[in-house]
Amino acid sequence: MTTTTDLVSYEDALASYDPVMGLEVHVELGTATKMFCGCSTALGADPNTQTCPTCLGLPGALPVVNATGVESAIKIGLALNCEIAEWCRFARKNYFYPDMPKNFQTSQYDEPIAFNGYLDVQLEDGEVFRVEIERAHMEEDTGKSTHVGGATGRIHGASHSLLDYNRAGIPLIEIVTKPITGAGERAPEVAKAYVRELRELIRALGVSEARMEMGQMRCDVNLSLMPKGADKFGTRSETKNVNSLRSVERAARFEIQRHAAVLSSGGTIVQETRHFHEDTGSTTSGRVKEEAEDYRYFPEPDLVPVAPAREWVEEIRAALPELPLARRTRLLSEWGISGTDMQAILNAGALDPIVATIDAGADAASARKWWMGELARSANESGKALDELAITPAQVARVTELVAKGDLNDKLARQVIEGVLAGEGTPDEVVDKRGLKVVSDEGALTTAVEEAIAGNPAVADKIRGGKVAAAGALVGAVMKATRGQADAARVKELILEKLGVSEG
Repeated sequence: MTTTTDLVSYEDALASYDPVMGLEVHVELGTATKMFCGCSTALGADPNTQTCPTCLGLPGALPVVNATGVESAIKIGLALNCEIAEWCRFARKNYFYPDMPKNFQTSQYDEPIAFNGYLDVQLEDGEVFRVEIERAHMEEDTGKSTHVGGATGRIHGASHSLLDYNRAGIPLIEIVTKPITGAGERAPEVAKAYVRELRELIRALGVSEARMEMGQMRCDVNLSLMPKGADKFGTRSETKNVNSLRSVERAARFEIQRHAAVLSSGGTIVQETRHFHEDTGSTTSGRVKEEAEDYRYFPEPDLVPVAPAREWVEEIRAALPELPLARRTRLLSEWGISGTDMQAILNAGALDPIVATIDAGADAASARKWWMGELARSANESGKALDELAITPAQVARVTELVAKGDLNDKLARQVIEGVLAGEGTPDEVVDKRGLKVVSDEGALTTAVEEAIAGNPAVADKIRGGKVAAAGALVGAVMKATRGQADAARVKELILEKLGVSEG
C-alpha cells in the first residue's frame, strides 16, 4: 500500500494511463418527515429525540413510504433525463454497523425508480461534457456516530463512540453515474463540474438545499486506471463522503497519482473504500469493499411496490423549473456577458444572489458589480459564502436604487454595505445613522468649489489655460472637504463653470 509520498506526477500518470471514474452522490431530501415514518427531519434537535420504533428498527414496527420523497425522486430523475420506472420496489441491504439500528438499510437494488439518463456539464473553458447516469434510487440515511477520545475523530484510537439516530431514516436519493471515460487529464475537473451542476439542479428543483458542508449532499469518488490502449477497466477505489467541490477534484487527482504509482511499480490495486483528508488532499485506506452479493439484497417484504401513474409523472415533468444550464445560457444572452464572466460568477457562488437582486429591482450590471466586487471581497475576508453574508439581495437592490437616484455615490454606497454587514440596520437606516447622503445642496457645493479654487490658484490657472484634466485635483479637494459626500461629476461641472472653461 502506498503512503502519501508514493505518487507519480500527474503528467506522468496521464501519459501511461486513462482514468475511469464513477461518481455516487447522496442527496438528503428536504422533506418534513423521514422516508418511512413520521419523525421530524429538522436539524439541531437533541440526540435521539427524533426517533420512533420504525426508524429504530424495533420489532413489530412497519414502515410507510413518504409520498413527497417519491415525488422528489421522480423530479430528480426527470431533470436528469432518466426513464421513470412504471413499477419498482425497495430492497433490504444487509450489513451490521452501529448506526444502522435495523442491521439493514432500506434501499433499492435492481429496480430503481429512475435509470438511464444523462447530465450535460459545462467545464471552465465552456466545453460541455456529457455524464451518463446509470440510476437514481431511493433509500434512507443512517444514524450518526461520534468517536470520542482519539486524535482524528475516527474510530481508530477512540475510547468510545456515541450514536445519534435522529438522522436514521432521513430520505436519500443516490445518483450513480455510468463509468465516465474519455475525460483524460480533465477527469478531476469533470468530477467537480458534475457535482457542481448536480448541486445546482437539486437546488433548482427545490427538493434539497444540497449544502455539502452540512452533509446534505455527499459524493463517493470511484476511480480506476486503464493502461493506454487497453479496453478493460482496472480495479477501482472508492473515496467516501467527499463533502466539497474542491475536495471532489482533489480526491480524483490524488487517486489518479496513487493508482499510477502502484501500477507502475508492479503492484496491484486493492478494491477498498478510502477516506479523504482535507488538510493534506490525500486519501487513506478504509476497508476492503464488499461486492453487491455480500449485502444479501432481497425485496423488502414490509413495503408495497411503487408504481407511479404515467399521468402523475407527466404532471411533474410539466411543472419542472428552468434547469441550471438552460438558465445560464439565457442569462448569458440577456446580460450580454462572456462565458468567462459567467464562469467567474459561478465560481464565486454569486449567480443566485445576483438574480435575486435583479428580481428585487436592480439592473443587471449593478447587481453583478456589487456581488462580484465589494461583497465578494467581504466574503473572502470573512471566510463565508456569499449567501451567508448578513445582507439580502433586496438590500443590495436598495443600495443600487439609492446610487441611481443620486442619494449615494459609489464610495458612500460601500460604506452603507459595510454598515449593513456590521448589523447596523437596513441601507436607509445606515444612511441616516452615519449621515451618508450625497451633498446635493448647490449652495454648499458652490462654496466648497470656490474654496478649492481659492486654495489652489496654480491648479486653477492650469485649467484656465486649457488643461482640463487638472480639474481632478480640485475635485479631490472638494470631495475631501465634503467627506466624500459630493457628486464628483457635478463638482467638476461647477469647477469648470466657475473657471469659464468648457469640457470640450
